[in-house]
Amino acid sequence: MPSSLKIDQCANGIDDIEDIVSDAQSLLDQRSSNKPHVVPRPRGARVKKVGKVSGDTETNSTESDHRDSYVPGTQKIFVRTWGCSHNNSDSEYMAGQLAAYGYKITEDKENADLWLLNSCTVKNPAEDHFRNHIKDATSKGKSIVLAGCVPQGQQKADYIQGLSVIGVQQIDRVVEVVEETLKGNSVRLFSQKKSSGKKQGGASLSLPKIRKNPLIEIIAINTGCLNQCTYCKTKHARGDLGSYPPEDIVERARQSFSEGVVELWLTSEDLGAYGHDIGVTLPELLWRLVEVIPDGAMMRLGMTNPPYILEHLEEMAKILCHPRVYSFLHVPVQSASDSVLMDMRREYCVDDFKHVVDFLREKVPGVNVATDLICGFPTETDEDFAETMALVKQYKFASLFINQFFPRPGTPAYNMQRIPAQEVKKRTKAVSELFQSYHPYTHQLHEIQNVLVTEISHDRQYYVGHNKSYDQVLVPMQEDLMGKQVRVEIVETGKHYMKGKLLGDHKAEQPDVPLPKKKGEVTGVMTVSSTTQRDGLEIPWFWLGVSCLGVAIVWRVYHRFSR
Repeated sequence: MPSSLKIDQCANGIDDIEDIVSDAQSLLDQRSSNKPHVVPRPRGARVKKVGKVSGDTETNSTESDHRDSYVPGTQKIFVRTWGCSHNNSDSEYMAGQLAAYGYKITEDKENADLWLLNSCTVKNPAEDHFRNHIKDATSKGKSIVLAGCVPQGQQKADYIQGLSVIGVQQIDRVVEVVEETLKGNSVRLFSQKKSSGKKQGGASLSLPKIRKNPLIEIIAINTGCLNQCTYCKTKHARGDLGSYPPEDIVERARQSFSEGVVELWLTSEDLGAYGHDIGVTLPELLWRLVEVIPDGAMMRLGMTNPPYILEHLEEMAKILCHPRVYSFLHVPVQSASDSVLMDMRREYCVDDFKHVVDFLREKVPGVNVATDLICGFPTETDEDFAETMALVKQYKFASLFINQFFPRPGTPAYNMQRIPAQEVKKRTKAVSELFQSYHPYTHQLHEIQNVLVTEISHDRQYYVGHNKSYDQVLVPMQEDLMGKQVRVEIVETGKHYMKGKLLGDHKAEQPDVPLPKKKGEVTGVMTVSSTTQRDGLEIPWFWLGVSCLGVAIVWRVYHRFSR
């Protein structure tokens, strides 16, 4: 189930000093444009030390002005992410930029200087966890930068006021925001990226990143969506559809495979809507991507709503049959009642959803169609819920995500009369018991399957791989299996997994990619702009950061001694 720099300066020569200064100045000009978004901290009078707490630790009667001596790029940053794979990709990009600039990305939040919290607004519990982390960071005296859908969609929320916020389309500005925040200032960047008046997909796909899993590249091919679902808060944050050009996506994929990635995930709020705003289609993009996927590597498609996949069913079936594409698609139904779907403004009927599933099951051998349900939508009657139960009984989805309805502030459904909480829990329990009552993998017992191994199980007892249908297969933790294709016999099946026994005469096969980067290593080299290219020389993000750091230090020293 889905869970889930360097250049040869001697060889290339060095730019004229005038060029270097002009490049740095253009970046300073860009940074100066942020001034309206920066709220400086008040400067209090310096205070004397009044005592010692323990050892040599001294405390002051008021907060000291120690950050006047702040040197950017030397601090530790803790990154926490909630939500979808799009959010995870954003966090990988932000961590990569910060690390390339010199900051240390750490999993030790207690010793971190700043917490970067990337939020999800889909459900109340996710926002509650986000809010609790803000309180925790504040109580520990940590600097805080907020990101993701919660602050973007709720810019006036009380608990984010006075804190630095980076919008979902502004993640390429994370270094600047972190730098100002560590100085004690607050920055709020919410604007959309546009080109010729049209919304773009977001920050450049060529930014450096630190992949959570060095074997998996997550590419958000578009942001926002075309729907106006009455229960959805994500629309408030991600907005209308904005798609990346196909050539940018293909180039990012090509670069990722050159860095040892063996599995490519495509993600967005609605994969099927891709390209409606720029005059291309999802199948056109996918056929171009298939051409750059190396032998032994695989591509997994993300979530698409029924109205848009209906446009391309024939082509999508062909793509899902391709040997380098998982036969997997996530198509949310949410409810099997047409009246509830109408109240949700889902823009399809249940027969549309059934047609998608039936067509793919007929045309794509072993296809795995995952789906979502919302239990207890305000207008859902007992009869409506019975229709949803019947749908689950009919299709016996191997991957089924069951959610209780959460009233999200600012959405039309928030003001609807709610179904009593106990009834919502009762329905959720009923469909959960139905889901647990069948076992979707028993027919695969003793089959011989090819599996791509990319992860470690939660209990750390097995490696985790996926077969062509993206079913989860557990294999022994042998050192030479990770990142490779293995051939196994299925010897055990469970509700959510299968176990595979390695065939004695089969050796693990390395996909046609280099060895992967190390965990935590910055990947990707960003070509900054045409102004940083002279006679074929490309300046990596790291060296650009070093140059900017030098300029910033000189600028600060000048102002300090010119007072």
